[in-house]
Amino acid sequence: MEAISEQKLRTWVERISVPRHALLQPEANRECARWLVAQFQEWGYNVEIEGRYGNVVALPKTTAPEMTIVGAHYDSVSQSPGADDNASALAAMLGCAEVMSKFGPHEPVCYVAFNGEEDGMVGSTDFVKAFLQEVELRVNQAHILEMVGYASSAPVSQRLPTGLPIQLPDRGDFLGLLANKSSGTLMDSILLGAKTYLPEFSVMGLEVVPGAEQLFPVLARSDHLPFWKNNIPTVMWTDTAEFRNSNYHQKSDTPDTLNYEFLKRVTQLLVACVAQGS
Repeated sequence: MEAISEQKLRTWVERISVPRHALLQPEANRECARWLVAQFQEWGYNVEIEGRYGNVVALPKTTAPEMTIVGAHYDSVSQSPGADDNASALAAMLGCAEVMSKFGPHEPVCYVAFNGEEDGMVGSTDFVKAFLQEVELRVNQAHILEMVGYASSAPVSQRLPTGLPIQLPDRGDFLGLLANKSSGTLMDSILLGAKTYLPEFSVMGLEVVPGAEQLFPVLARSDHLPFWKNNIPTVMWTDTAEFRNSNYHQKSDTPDTLNYEFLKRVTQLLVACVAQGS
């Protein structure tokens, strides 16, 4: 965990943060994919740009019949450089992948950068339906990262989705976890890991009861949904997006708005969970 570099996370976010919509900025989108491939290859992973949507899939040096997935989307909306959405999550994933390549190179962890999340999660849907069946990988758990770099300790910096029957602090300085019935145990283990390894880092979890995502679509609008639909234990990690970050999907979603100490803590927790298999 101490190997995680705040400066390196910032550098990666700055490198990725250009508008890179899959359809409207195809060259920037493809360039981001190629750069991700190069990063994973540098650390010894077996990498391919997979499927019709161009998901970047990095497998460890040795494969196993049962894998952990760490995923984050690499596309952005067309008008935004997408520093928080979703360069922050890519940086956390890269930080985890680099550390694991040194300290656990044979651990059964697959890293996936999905494309097309902003267009209906087409990349992650295709990955779950096609790639996992094609290579016959069984996923025992998945961690999907969705905007994990924005934090504020200012009063009333955190808002709630309308009508959602939960309570949250009014300061947006915590990491949120979202699970369903099949991933509640996984979420509990992440929360325990946070208390054990990062006791001063605030992490809160919500288990979605069956059918709640239909009443509250905000709970089902990222790449965790295809995994949930296929009964794969999956937890989504988030800073709660527009309910905290007013730069969501705006030109102002730039690297200088992020909290890199917060992003480092997220990455450290991810490493701890992946290293111990949660």
